[in-house]
Amino acid sequence: MARIVIIGNSGGGKSTLARKLSAGCDLPHVEIDRLLWREDWSQTPADVYEREHAAAVAGDRWIMDGWGRHVSAAARIGRATEIILIDMPIWMHFWLAAERQIAWSRGEFEHPPAGVAQPPPTRALFETMWDIERNWMPALRELCDRAEAEGKRVVRIASIEELDRFAAAI
Repeated sequence: MARIVIIGNSGGGKSTLARKLSAGCDLPHVEIDRLLWREDWSQTPADVYEREHAAAVAGDRWIMDGWGRHVSAAARIGRATEIILIDMPIWMHFWLAAERQIAWSRGEFEHPPAGVAQPPPTRALFETMWDIERNWMPALRELCDRAEAEGKRVVRIASIEELDRFAAAI
């Protein structure tokens, strides 16, 4: 059974790629942001998130995209049959996130994260992205290295061009 995780920093195209893969591979799509965030950008209570996340991860077939709570990524990666790590330079994630924020504020963003109508505060988003790059990405890269050593397929995407080629091949 296929269980695909797409993970990386904000703005890198995880959800767009997940929707395309979901349609192309006929896999249910679980957007982790929808489990984590409420309409006002407050987080879902930890016990609710953990219960919903565990139920989703226990499924036989899925594609999941997003970070969620920091500690939950390991469970997804552990259960995944394939991992797609979007690991572009931080400046590219900032650029793409800025473009997304502008489109979102104009009402031109078709699939907003978590289905939330209003974009998150830009400063808070960028501070979170910086924190993820410095404090979470090193551990995520290690998790992916270990998963690959265990025989799981890990696709590493380090540029927009690589992302476009990968998406075009679906």
